[in-house]
Amino acid sequence: MLFIDNEGITDPRINLAIEEFALRKLPAGESYLLFYINEPSIIIGKNQNTLEEINPEYVKANNLHVVRRLSGGGAVYHDLGNLNFSFITQDDGNSFHNFQKFTAPVVQALHSLGVQAELTGRNDIQVGERKISGNAQFSTKGRMFSHGTLLFDSEIENVVSALRVDPDKIQSKGIKSIRSRVANIVEFLKEPIAMAEFRSKLLSSIFGVNAEHVPSYKLTEEDWTEIHQISEERYQNWDWNYGKSPKSTIQHAKRMEGVGRVDIRLNIEEGHLQHVKIFGDFFGAYDVAELEHKLVGTRYEESAVRERLADVELKRYFGALDKETFVALLMLT
Repeated sequence: MLFIDNEGITDPRINLAIEEFALRKLPAGESYLLFYINEPSIIIGKNQNTLEEINPEYVKANNLHVVRRLSGGGAVYHDLGNLNFSFITQDDGNSFHNFQKFTAPVVQALHSLGVQAELTGRNDIQVGERKISGNAQFSTKGRMFSHGTLLFDSEIENVVSALRVDPDKIQSKGIKSIRSRVANIVEFLKEPIAMAEFRSKLLSSIFGVNAEHVPSYKLTEEDWTEIHQISEERYQNWDWNYGKSPKSTIQHAKRMEGVGRVDIRLNIEEGHLQHVKIFGDFFGAYDVAELEHKLVGTRYEESAVRERLADVELKRYFGALDKETFVALLMLT
């Protein structure tokens, strides 16, 4: 595995482009680790409705970046007190949805610092009942990344103010508010350290050598040219980050254990599905747009919907969601 040095860049539109470049362009026979820290930003999950996830007044007043990432999952707030990690590797058919595989070295590194962290639930790293990390994944053409946040010394109050937290999500986790849910790693350290030292100790633990001896890949001028092109075409693109949210004649949403929230918007004309949009914080190896497209034109009747979905493997799009539950969501039953 090689470490990619992002050269201290804190613009999320560039950092996400570095990650995508490494996934798609760097030699596939090697695995990579990328660290990056973003200036104040909201990073939106690929399948989410941006305007429903953010507090637009707060975003405008504080000049926050709002950027959509490639992976699923929920919206997260980033600032200079949050360290992000990304493992970029081959998709061997057994790694997507296997968060344990990629969080284990991070958890072990935290243990070496005296932080009793553990992977819990679907994709969180917690210390006791307090969340210090959320993780997500993306897969394409035999390659994948598994990335996550590490709340080291983040402004927790800004996390609360920047996002519109789904009340169902809070309720499902048995807590009264996001303030009681999240924590900074510095709260659990026996001795205070700065972000730079924390980053260095993580690197040393993951690679098993001193940080200065970690094997690395240095991005070339040609690499940077491609990275900036990716950034401009995707992560600086309003259509990608916000998109257009369709008006819906029917909306039905549900949060399910092991899946996450699935929010379905349907436009129906003359008894047929004319537009289908599926939002949520679920994880899927395949692009849910394929499923949306497949459903368009279907007669809005349960038998017709079931027939259209007969050859569809829903786990590719939603993980553990079964067909009965999905049909019930579509048909509001």
